[in-house]
Amino acid sequence: MKAPPFAYAKPRSLAESFELLARPGAKVLAGGQSLIPSLNLRLSSPELLVDITGLEGLSDIRVQKGVVRIGALCTHAKLEKSEELRQHLPLVHEAVAHIAHPAIRNRGTLGGSLALADPNAELPACAVALDAALIISSKSGERRVKAADFFKGLFETDLKPNELLVAAEFPVADKSVFLELARRQGDYAIVGLAGVARGGAKRIAFFGVAATPILLKPTSLEQARKSIPTPNGDLYNSPATKLHLATVLLERAWTRLS
Repeated sequence: MKAPPFAYAKPRSLAESFELLARPGAKVLAGGQSLIPSLNLRLSSPELLVDITGLEGLSDIRVQKGVVRIGALCTHAKLEKSEELRQHLPLVHEAVAHIAHPAIRNRGTLGGSLALADPNAELPACAVALDAALIISSKSGERRVKAADFFKGLFETDLKPNELLVAAEFPVADKSVFLELARRQGDYAIVGLAGVARGGAKRIAFFGVAATPILLKPTSLEQARKSIPTPNGDLYNSPATKLHLATVLLERAWTRLS
């Protein structure tokens, strides 16, 4: 299938982007690795695509005072190759290697993944586990939203019309672990988790089990086991199967975080 007709604009600044997004039927295009297939399948029909790729300052990686700030337009490939990320934010560095395939990672962006809010995606769970702050910009200024409050439901976020996700700030952790089970490398995970430990406290975010990442803050492994909600089933795996796999991953993660 082919995409429906649409207009196209490539702004040269954030201010110009906000002006374009104020138009009826406008939609942001960043990496496009989810939007373009959606257009071709006619699941989405915007009147105007606002292409923000290349906007200055939105693809940087900066480390300062125990926080790693990543611009929304930073590609998965850049994250995967970043030595700074490997040293200071190994959870995200490890997770991006599980995202689809190299061709997708070359174009897909951090901001695109977070803003899409796919419940099976790796990076939203990492953001929740790390207690990241998402930086949202509009004509009226910036606001910060905790990752746990950003994801509202299936493909639903706290982003309002005419707002752009411009960056995410990830606090570093003492220890971290990323695990997922997939049928093949590059496939969507059957179930997965991102976990961190800071000063003995653990935060574990599951993905692939519900409409949003599920955060656990357990004090014991037994409590963690009991806190896993019954996952949503899919075409290939029953809720019981996914619950069993989630428990297996939890036990592996707990050992590595302890």
